[in-house]
Amino acid sequence: MNVALVAEWLDAWRGGAETSTLQFMHHLMDRGVELHVYTRSRPSPAPGLVVHTVSGAAMSRTRRSITFTNRVDRLLQRSAHDIVHAITPCRQATVYQPRGGTVAESIERNLALRRHSVTRSLKRYANRLNVKQRYMLALERELFRDPNGPLVIAISDYVVTQLKRHYDLPDRRIRKIFNGVDDRGTPAEEIARDRAAVRKEFRIGPDDCLVLSIAHNFRLKGVARWMEALALLGRRGVAGIRALVLGDGDTDRWHRLAARLGITDLLQFTGPTDRVAAFLHAADLLVHPTYYDPCSRVVLEAMVAGLPCITTRWDGAAEVIEEGVNGFVLDSPADVAGLADRVERVCRNGDRRRYCAAARKLKGRVSMARHAAEILALYEELLVSRPAAVV
Repeated sequence: MNVALVAEWLDAWRGGAETSTLQFMHHLMDRGVELHVYTRSRPSPAPGLVVHTVSGAAMSRTRRSITFTNRVDRLLQRSAHDIVHAITPCRQATVYQPRGGTVAESIERNLALRRHSVTRSLKRYANRLNVKQRYMLALERELFRDPNGPLVIAISDYVVTQLKRHYDLPDRRIRKIFNGVDDRGTPAEEIARDRAAVRKEFRIGPDDCLVLSIAHNFRLKGVARWMEALALLGRRGVAGIRALVLGDGDTDRWHRLAARLGITDLLQFTGPTDRVAAFLHAADLLVHPTYYDPCSRVVLEAMVAGLPCITTRWDGAAEVIEEGVNGFVLDSPADVAGLADRVERVCRNGDRRRYCAAARKLKGRVSMARHAAEILALYEELLVSRPAAVV
């Protein structure tokens, strides 16, 4: 099978959607797919992979993205592929998989970040001036409203809801294939070594309940709300809880907030790291009070590693959380008291192991191998149902 994959960026450091796409690509190639990638990135060579690096050369970042989209459209019109799988919106797509959710929902949830009506109004005005956002929103509308447009793969029930609410997309145009993550199957000895090493490095006691947060965009992922919840736990006199925040938001602004909240002795920022797995092994709980996530990889990876998770209903990964069994789902990132209550509940010594054991049971259900197999089956289904060419 010859598949074209369209993704403007394929750099893992950019975030979870790019990492998921890279893992997905390798699973397709392992299954014998001849994969042609159209991208602005330069992924590492691999057997079965043909990279078409498409320049987006232009004067601005916005124009570069628009140029990339238009050039890929022209290239695909002259190419012969069995399936065109678009991660970035593409008019030639056979299937479209918005790993970042819909543009319309992303705009709406970024507005929800603004806690006051004045700042929300200013953001709405700024959105009208955002040329790239307006272009991508218009292209999304074009794909979804075209009756002959691509089949849309939704990576969670939340994305299905977005497609129906914003575009009234019919069921026949949607295929829900839940997101997945790779699991290395780490030996118990390595997990124990990681746990001991990370806790020693950050001066965390063996019996402390270590709560982890992982984010590229601290504001969108609700890190400030977690910091407020940690301060509330301190005021309640709850002892034995420590926190690490991983990601590139390690700036003076966040250190000042920690000092203002009085939690500098409870919370540490690690900065960006390539040792995420080791931190997952060292922790007891992941908190992710996000304002928007189509289906958080962070939550899925944590649960595969045996960590219970606390997230919000604005995260597609919430659908695999059993309330009070392997984690909790908050109605709002702003529910600071609710977040504090649930962290305290998980961190009770008697309950911690029970939550962790329940989280580990999700491994097969959220694997990238399963995700890729279901999409490959969809490709084959589409090829069988495609009308025969007229000779």
